[in-house]
Amino acid sequence: MTTPIPSEATPSRTPSPASGPTGATADLLRFTTAGSVDDGKSTLIGRLLYDAKSVLIDQWEAMERTSLRKGLSHVDLSLLTDGLKDEREQGITIDVAYRYFSTPKRTFIIADTPGHVQYTRNMVTGASTADVALVLVDARNGVVEQTRRHLFLAGLLGLPTAVLCINKMDLVEWSESVYTTICADAERVAREAGVRSVHFLPLSALLGDNVVDASTHMPWYTGAPLLSTLESLEVPRPENDGPFRMAVQTVLRPHTTEHHDFRGYAGRIASGSVSVGDPITAYPGGLTSRVSALWLGNQPLTSAQRGQSVSIELEDDLDVARGSLLAHTNAPQPVVAQNLEATLCWLDRSPQVPGAKYAVRCATAEVRGLIDSVDGILDLHTLAYAPSATPLRPNDLGRIRLRLAKPLAFDPYVHNRVTGAFILVDEASGATVAAGMISNQNS
Repeated sequence: MTTPIPSEATPSRTPSPASGPTGATADLLRFTTAGSVDDGKSTLIGRLLYDAKSVLIDQWEAMERTSLRKGLSHVDLSLLTDGLKDEREQGITIDVAYRYFSTPKRTFIIADTPGHVQYTRNMVTGASTADVALVLVDARNGVVEQTRRHLFLAGLLGLPTAVLCINKMDLVEWSESVYTTICADAERVAREAGVRSVHFLPLSALLGDNVVDASTHMPWYTGAPLLSTLESLEVPRPENDGPFRMAVQTVLRPHTTEHHDFRGYAGRIASGSVSVGDPITAYPGGLTSRVSALWLGNQPLTSAQRGQSVSIELEDDLDVARGSLLAHTNAPQPVVAQNLEATLCWLDRSPQVPGAKYAVRCATAEVRGLIDSVDGILDLHTLAYAPSATPLRPNDLGRIRLRLAKPLAFDPYVHNRVTGAFILVDEASGATVAAGMISNQNS
């Protein structure tokens, strides 16, 4: 049933706030929503937050008022994510809306992205940091062009897992045959898109069936509802088991009496782990040393792993600065190059200016560069790259060659999303005009 507007907000009808993170043991999952326009993405997220009791009282009251002004007899749960004025008026999602909530088993960050093709850049933005793509399919329409497009983008951006939510099952009379047909079509598309793991479930976001609680309308479905699925997903990431990488954010030199000679290279470990005594190479220069000490704030460590922000002392004083990439000497090494091959999403509202120079930011490194050539632009209808005589335009995805002023150390994006991603910044305005994924491999 739909969520009625009560005469007054009461604790029993108004969801309670989410509890905060459970500390260092909290398991974080980032997921992004995708799908065609009106497939129900924002309604699904609203329903998920509501049924998980993760809506604040003031949010609920604001949604009540807005829903009444719209003449609705139920609370429009999509208002939880559709925050922009234009979105509320049009009933569509334009910007990327981020929401946080937690359960006793896991914490979540949601990126609700637009379904319109003209907002492809927003979908790329939302998916770039996600672990899972939550792709909605309208049960009445099945797999449509935008479904294929978003699965393709999920594969392109390296998301290893997709959850296909077959929504609006109430409008197809809870039909098992409709569901199984859509699953077969979507699985084939996901495989072609390069998404390695796909989960399927039927639901009704509007009525709440199989969102948090199991549906009584579909006894033929024996799987877990959406929230339980998200709580239990194991998401493999290449960087989890990859070689040690840490981009130096700053060099710590306190020059105090107690720490007069201290030199610590501080940053966040992007992949792998590091221990005291490990041989380390700093790129792009290739200088080598060994780890003499590890620090987490003022706490000494014997080892550190992916996700921790630490400072590393080396046995030797190396010429290492912000932007250097530290790697384990006895492991696969990063690529060092001045010419990059990459897939680029043009984010700016103005088209690319051929020959323009940009600041290229990859991890903590920044070098100047320019787009040498655009080898192909993705046709969003055929999902194939085609030669183009025109510069990149807003929302275009292109295969490009980038020429840099000096060498850059990186990993291919498919191996490491941190050290393989970059942005282009207009030096005059400071605006981010494009985001890219490096494809160069070690030769």
